[in-house]
Amino acid sequence: MQQRVNPSEQTIKVGPLRIRFLLTGDDSNGSVSVFEFLVPVGQRLPAPAHKNDAYEEVIYGISGFLTWTVDGTPIEVGPGQALCIPRGAVHRFDNLGAVDAKQLAVISPAVMGPAYFTEAAAIIGAAAGGPPDRAKMTEIFHRHGMTLAPPPPAN
Repeated sequence: MQQRVNPSEQTIKVGPLRIRFLLTGDDSNGSVSVFEFLVPVGQRLPAPAHKNDAYEEVIYGISGFLTWTVDGTPIEVGPGQALCIPRGAVHRFDNLGAVDAKQLAVISPAVMGPAYFTEAAAIIGAAAGGPPDRAKMTEIFHRHGMTLAPPPPAN
């Protein structure tokens, strides 16, 4: 197998977010997927809060800050900081800071890859700024090792 840097490089847009894949399971014998993601100022995760059923997710801050909410606890992750989101923890993120945020995600094992983001982007885009179709998102999440969290209670 010939080695090269960023063998699976591709950029996927999900609404205003940019996801830049570097490695997928095809590059790592299924052990890890690695991608950078850029979250503009004021943006929230466009998909609903969810939990990873089949993998751990490690987040590493490159620039700016994201506020991750993990099992109800807000955790700010900035440059040089790492956060492990264990399987089963309900999580989401928001850029509440004053600058765009860039973070690196490492997924192990490599259950989730570029196909998830491409499929989710289509459903989120079809919602035209409204909430994405929950049934369609649920199906996409299940195929990629995740479960949607229950919607927040209505006030």
